[in-house]
Amino acid sequence: MLVTFTTDAYADITMFGGDALTMLKMMGHSATVPGAILATDVPQALNRLTAALDAQKRVSQVSPPVETKDEDTDEPVVSMVKRGLPLIELLTAAAKADCNVMWK
Repeated sequence: MLVTFTTDAYADITMFGGDALTMLKMMGHSATVPGAILATDVPQALNRLTAALDAQKRVSQVSPPVETKDEDTDEPVVSMVKRGLPLIELLTAAAKADCNVMWK
């Protein structure tokens, strides 16, 4: 499953379903797809997501995760913190422009 986040203030962001649902929970929302955040609630969602990702970053600095490598691919492991950066940018743009954010 893929989840696409949209707002009038930024380009669409598409994520793998599991990652998107995790980010939605970090923002304080249910894992319901489709869904939306009203413009007035975007700054709070952004703050929650940023705080949750910062906490994960601090934990990973203290005890780095064990990286397992898939034998079939040479793809590097991408942390949740890095996966969240595009969504943080989208939410920041939506907050500045006072726009709703939707996902489907």
